[in-house]
Amino acid sequence: MKSTSEQQSVWRRGTAFVREAVQDNDEDFTTGPIGRALGMLAIPMMLEMAMESIFAVVDIAFVSRLGTDAVAAVGITEALITVLYGTAIGLGVGVTAMVSRRIGANDTTGAAEVTGQAIWIGAFLSIVIGIAGVAYARDLLEMMGASEGVIEQGVGFTAVILGGSVSIIYLFLLNAAFRGAGDATVALRSLWIANGINIVLDPCLIFGLGPFPEMGVTGAAVATTIGRGTGVLYQLWYLMDGRGRIEFHIQYLKFNAPLALRIVRISLGGIGQFLIATASWIGVMRIVSIYGSAAIAAYTIALRMMEFVFLPAWGLGNAAATLVGQNLGAAQAERAEKSAWKAAKYNAIFMSGTGVFLLIFAGFITGLFTDEPDVLRWGTSCLQILSIGFPMYAIGMVVVQALNGAGDTTTPAILNFICFWLLQIPLAYFLATKTPLQPNGAFIAIVVAESLLTVLAVIMFRKGTWKLQTV
Repeated sequence: MKSTSEQQSVWRRGTAFVREAVQDNDEDFTTGPIGRALGMLAIPMMLEMAMESIFAVVDIAFVSRLGTDAVAAVGITEALITVLYGTAIGLGVGVTAMVSRRIGANDTTGAAEVTGQAIWIGAFLSIVIGIAGVAYARDLLEMMGASEGVIEQGVGFTAVILGGSVSIIYLFLLNAAFRGAGDATVALRSLWIANGINIVLDPCLIFGLGPFPEMGVTGAAVATTIGRGTGVLYQLWYLMDGRGRIEFHIQYLKFNAPLALRIVRISLGGIGQFLIATASWIGVMRIVSIYGSAAIAAYTIALRMMEFVFLPAWGLGNAAATLVGQNLGAAQAERAEKSAWKAAKYNAIFMSGTGVFLLIFAGFITGLFTDEPDVLRWGTSCLQILSIGFPMYAIGMVVVQALNGAGDTTTPAILNFICFWLLQIPLAYFLATKTPLQPNGAFIAIVVAESLLTVLAVIMFRKGTWKLQTV
């Protein structure tokens, strides 16, 4: 057993490392111990992803006080927004792969040029989604099977979130560039700012505190959009200042059609894999909606907690993606592979412990958001079922992100199609409607599909063809 002084020494070294990781640094991630490089990237990235998940948890915590229809409205809208997230994250996959490869090869000019074209791509996407989202907000909610009460409460929330999609798209795209460069602390700070503003404005705009108008569910969307928008302004300020690893200057905003098309081409697999995955979650939501607003609200609450766990774990996967990309750029393929496996090991340990915690305290956690019996019952069972698959999810997240970091976005897209569309949706429908499991059948289908994805991803990663990708 370690003495008290030894324990204190370990604690001091650990806290010192965390402080170093969340500060700007000039660390070379293609040399030195892999564990240190992974920690220096993973800590700010995990915190960044946790910050992103806080948006959802804060919104649902306040909105839940408005009743089941309000929670269901947010849940259905968030299911729709996952398509937007999928597009932005998918584009970010391509940006991260291209920026990290160039940083690893000491080509800071090339990294800046990629970032400049990503800004143009984000602008075009924001305009298209924003206009369509505002115009068809009610139609989208009807398509998702929302009741009239849910639509009336949620149409403003949906219109504001989609109309302000520029804040979501740029937050993901610019953070992807910073992560690829190794400037993970910049991405983290932008979300600190965004979350701080959202936490303050959420109750003010939802309930009309002080001089603020009472906007109900719509207020949550306005607060979130303002928070994210402010985070984006910080990102742009830091980028234009030219202090980071990307060394960005205004001339890199000149439109370069061939490079922009290359980014899109490499990102298509990333967009495809995330759209396939997020569309499948929408499909599950649609199946769950058969059992009414209580089931939808339960699924929404469970997803919020899953996001809170998944996004930090995904941060570790993002760290692996950056290390894989930079080490391939530095012609160190074996180091890239070792980095991925080490990240998978750490993630499995973290998520296994978290899974046990959720399995034991699922009822208590769900009870923090609702006291309605049906919502509490379905939400508890959903959390318990999903938590069983955490160890498999952990490995799959890292391996898939490692493939993406290498620029091999096609393989994960194919695997997602097989596991989510050919397996998860049909299985969820069958178990939820043809067996006594009811909504629990849909939750079980998620675990089965995610576990198969992990197995197939590991098989493909071991083949090593990702080492030959060019970006």
